[in-house]
Amino acid sequence: MRKLPCLFISIATLAAAATLPGVTSAADAQSAPLPLDQLRLFAEVFGQIKQDYVKPVDDEQLLTAAIKGMVSSLDPHSVYIDKTDFQDSQERITGRFAGIGIEIGLEDRLIKVIAPIDDTPAFHAGIRPGDLITRIDDKPTLGVTPDQASALMRGNPGTKVTLTIYRKSEKRTFPLTVTRTIIKLQSVKTAVPAPGYAYVRITSFQERTTPDLAAKLRTIAQLQPNLKGLILDLRNNGGGLVESAVGVAGAFLPQASIVVTTDGQVASSKRAYRNNYSDYRMRSFDRDPLQNEPAIFKNVPMIVLTNAYTASASEIVAGALQDGSRATIVGKTTFGKGSVQTLVPMTSSSALRMTTAYYYTPSGRSIQDIGIRPNIPVDQFADGDPDDALVTREADYPNHLANIQDANEKKELEARQRDRVEEMRLLDERSDKETPEQRQKDRDRARVEFGSSDDFMLQQALNKLRGKPLIVSKSLLELRLAQGESPQTPAGPVTH
Repeated sequence: MRKLPCLFISIATLAAAATLPGVTSAADAQSAPLPLDQLRLFAEVFGQIKQDYVKPVDDEQLLTAAIKGMVSSLDPHSVYIDKTDFQDSQERITGRFAGIGIEIGLEDRLIKVIAPIDDTPAFHAGIRPGDLITRIDDKPTLGVTPDQASALMRGNPGTKVTLTIYRKSEKRTFPLTVTRTIIKLQSVKTAVPAPGYAYVRITSFQERTTPDLAAKLRTIAQLQPNLKGLILDLRNNGGGLVESAVGVAGAFLPQASIVVTTDGQVASSKRAYRNNYSDYRMRSFDRDPLQNEPAIFKNVPMIVLTNAYTASASEIVAGALQDGSRATIVGKTTFGKGSVQTLVPMTSSSALRMTTAYYYTPSGRSIQDIGIRPNIPVDQFADGDPDDALVTREADYPNHLANIQDANEKKELEARQRDRVEEMRLLDERSDKETPEQRQKDRDRARVEFGSSDDFMLQQALNKLRGKPLIVSKSLLELRLAQGESPQTPAGPVTH
């Protein structure tokens, strides 16, 4: 068993998930005397449990639980992971693993679906963003970490896992049985939504995302030499590798542009990422994938689509393109995860995924808790998105990091919560008035297929590129946010 002081001694070489390259030693951090009284208390509690608990407890299990509790208390994204979880995260980086294809997080100590990944078993089973998973097979998920839940949902291809889903928008709980398969993530997809216009969807940021995007852009340029406009879809993109985000944004920005800056406690966390090859190079490619990129993608009119599940690395891209006036953001305010996590191997069988820095857009904006606000707020459905009140963002987590730039954050979050409560009350009133037939119709409403002709938000983006009128969001809160006003400020008319 390792001695407790070893926990405070070393932070070694980094692996690559949404990371900063460079924390090398705990000595880089602010030094302080060890809190001997608290360590003594910890040892006494440990001894008391060993002596008096109702059944014997394994030393390693107890100490691991203590470490996990310590790390998870920091913020929603810091976690201590074991060997299996470490391997799982590496598999996700490379884009190939066995499972059902789902991005998850936590809400009220339950597992929450951030987004099903396109064209995976979870996607085809009808799992939706915002669903809560209350059981995985026969195991309740209350208090289970996302990494533990991920391990439960992984398994051999062809085997089945039954998830118990609570869908807040429908106020019902139901089981879904999903068959596991080998997930081969294709993070970049393209389409032609209308003659002269290109559509690029990025589902996550992996090692191969930048070269895959570069190849797709070259194909688009060959097939559409007179391209009039480009739509970059980042909806339901939960993030991924910082380097890949830098490469994607860099494909559309002038050379050597700042894409994102980071700042934390240690010196190595303070840096600027530019769209230079050295800042987006990954181990899976040995030459600059953006070299000889068609010049049209540096200036073609561009729209970026976002929603509440656009998070982390995808917010870096949206923020960089918005700050550089390179693209118009259309859609919904993003999730608001403005922090960077570093994966730090601790032993041969464990690692620490820890928040090490805030990140900032090129103009210096922190989007932590706030998100990227669209230039033009647009709903996902033509008749509005009444379920928006049920959406959970970064700011709703009880132990979220504060936005250190925003002196009025607490008041703004309180005002947002009051607005959410009011919107939920109106939603309940509407639900109470619905007939059983209307409720069933809402349940059966087809999920939007991003990039299809039925994608209302995409059609509004095309209208913007064509110079036609748009139908802006019916959400008063979204309109206020888009105008840069506090949630309680009366909103004026917004027309486009």
